Amino acid sequence: MAFVNENFLKLQKSYLFVEIAKRVEEFQKENPDTEIIRMGIGDVTLPLPQVCIHAMKKAVEEMGDPSTFRGYGPEQGYEFLREKIAKYDFNDRGVDISKDEIFVSDGAKCDTGNFQELFSNDAKVAIPDPVYPVYLDTNVMAGRSGDLVDGRYSNIKYLDCTYENNFIPDLPDEKVDLIYLCFPNNPTGATITKEELKKWIDYARENKAIILYDAAYEAFITDPNIPHSIYEVEGAKEVAVEFRSFSKTAGFTGVRCAYTVVPKKCFAYTKDGEKVSLHELWLRRQSTKFNGVSYIVQRGAEAIYSEEGKRQVKELVDYYLENAKNIKSAMKEAGFICVGGDNSPYVWVKGEMNSWDLFDLILKKCGVVCTPGAGFGRCGEGYIRLSAFNFKENVKKAMDRIKNAKLK
Repeated sequence: MAFVNENFLKLQKSYLFVEIAKRVEEFQKENPDTEIIRMGIGDVTLPLPQVCIHAMKKAVEEMGDPSTFRGYGPEQGYEFLREKIAKYDFNDRGVDISKDEIFVSDGAKCDTGNFQELFSNDAKVAIPDPVYPVYLDTNVMAGRSGDLVDGRYSNIKYLDCTYENNFIPDLPDEKVDLIYLCFPNNPTGATITKEELKKWIDYARENKAIILYDAAYEAFITDPNIPHSIYEVEGAKEVAVEFRSFSKTAGFTGVRCAYTVVPKKCFAYTKDGEKVSLHELWLRRQSTKFNGVSYIVQRGAEAIYSEEGKRQVKELVDYYLENAKNIKSAMKEAGFICVGGDNSPYVWVKGEMNSWDLFDLILKKCGVVCTPGAGFGRCGEGYIRLSAFNFKENVKKAMDRIKNAKLK
């Protein structure tokens, strides 16, 4: 008899986007002439930078020539891309990361979900709330969650992120082993300073914990006082693994390319107290369970680091940041309290009502789709998330509708 992994049965049903689609469909049937503007999506809308297109076309031609054809590539990524990442994303910012500490992958979602495999099933996990669901769900699948009680799992340490603490969680009041952090944050758009990050690093060092740091939105940081990498803070290389993505930076959501940094100084422990290199474990895991990102895609990603590539990527990021600025300004003008949007593509809006009620209100009165904050966790209740990933004309039209609707 084949038994299932019953931890999968503990997962809460992923109803959020299904329910959104259902409500939007019903509204559209009742209002067929209303143009619906989707402001909840976390996917990009602008096309790939031209430098990436040219680089991938060239790589395709290489794959059609016997003298330049490539088969299986290195699981950790081609050296030409890892060298560029190390230099431009870290070394030029004064951060000492080497190319062989970088692992190229097909997405930060995959890596943040898979990295927990390296740790014991009885590891105590701390996860922010509201949160990107992958952190929580993959630990539930692994058997670390305990039972679901009143919407929260008994063995997970939830780190409440609220308006009162600027959506930056307080340090755990108990010892934990794994800590998930994401800045700029999805969904709140909140950012963190080096001084605030140092507290987490000190906690991790003192408790021999590991920080899993999701920096997928670092390209949207414009404030020079906000760190782009956790490794800008002293001591982080001993206790932190960082995840990055080209998805929002360069429109690679449908192309798939990202990377994870696992410093050689970063160790976990056996039950006997023996130090074990996470770098070696992740290399072993990837070599066994991952075939690498295609040569064509990695050539496209490499092009981002050329002078023209950096210019074109900046244009994309600036486009979305302008959208975010306009969203935040309009929502404030409409009477709402907002965070995010300054160094992030997301604007987190306080509604002073149930998340789904606000979702329905904005949909029915304005024909605009947002994301209810309750879908990201208990602390998301009463909020909605608006995304800057849309065309400027759609953003303007949506914000004009919301302001004119006088929702408050």
